Amino acid sequence: MPKARKQQIFLSETPYYHCVSRCVRRAFLCGFDKFTNHSFDHRREWVEKRLLFLSSVYAIDVCAFAVMSNHTHIVLKVNSDKAKGWSNKQVLASWHKLHFGTLLTRQYCQDAGLDEVLLPTVNASVEVYRERLSNISWFMRDLNEYIARMANAEDNCTGRFWEGRFRCQALLDEAALIACMAYVDLNPIRANMAKSLNMSNHTSIQQRIKAALNNDQPAPLLPFTGGESLKKPIGIFFELQDYLTLVDATGRCIRKDKNGSISKHEELILTKLSIIADNWLTISQRFEQLFTGAVGKEESLTHHIQHAQLKRRPNYRNSQQYLA
Repeated sequence: MPKARKQQIFLSETPYYHCVSRCVRRAFLCGFDKFTNHSFDHRREWVEKRLLFLSSVYAIDVCAFAVMSNHTHIVLKVNSDKAKGWSNKQVLASWHKLHFGTLLTRQYCQDAGLDEVLLPTVNASVEVYRERLSNISWFMRDLNEYIARMANAEDNCTGRFWEGRFRCQALLDEAALIACMAYVDLNPIRANMAKSLNMSNHTSIQQRIKAALNNDQPAPLLPFTGGESLKKPIGIFFELQDYLTLVDATGRCIRKDKNGSISKHEELILTKLSIIADNWLTISQRFEQLFTGAVGKEESLTHHIQHAQLKRRPNYRNSQQYLA
């Protein structure tokens, strides 16, 4: 039985989450369907554009993503403090980009001179929208429902496009975050959809590489800011170049036509995360198989189990084996 979202999302422990959505019956509804010889590859661009647009509206940042033929992987960071710092009009302006709101909120944004008696009603709506704009479930709803409606209109049909609710994993510490990001960025390589990272279309790693060639970082994605602290309010710890080098080396190792290896220079991030190279290669290929719930090192996972009052210890043995 699926767990309620409140049992999967713990913002007091971590703002980072890995979300996965799969097409109904896992059909290739965003790629080339070999059974019908029909290509739906253009829908992958729909997903990417919508995802990056939502990141500019919500108080939720995109760390990594990969849009595959029949599923999507997204690593998100919830920025609750950002939403709390928005003014009432900023909240309503963001919400109205996606939803109509109410007649009162529309009038309030237009400075239509609302009666003071109606302001408490507007303020109540603002607080509801503020909470939703930092809510992963609403973020994924505005992504998946939008794509489903477009696809069904194109196919002139009705019914489900996505298999069901998106799956969500809490990433409890630095090791879990970097390992999951690399796993997501390497999806096209493992699936033989691309021969190199810069040819991995509709992925965050391709965007980061293109921007890095100009000594820049892609605006729609959460930037790498260096340092080693996960508690930084903005950005991803560690240097971008170190991450790109590590992921590139990992991609060469997991490809069957390459004899790649991870050198000492490329082990820089792994050393800081205390993950040995062999374990890293296993994680980068089998992340979803090894970890089915919250992910983190032994200490982080123990704290999470106590906080969530879980009777079982999911992923505990694999965390000890692969993240230690």
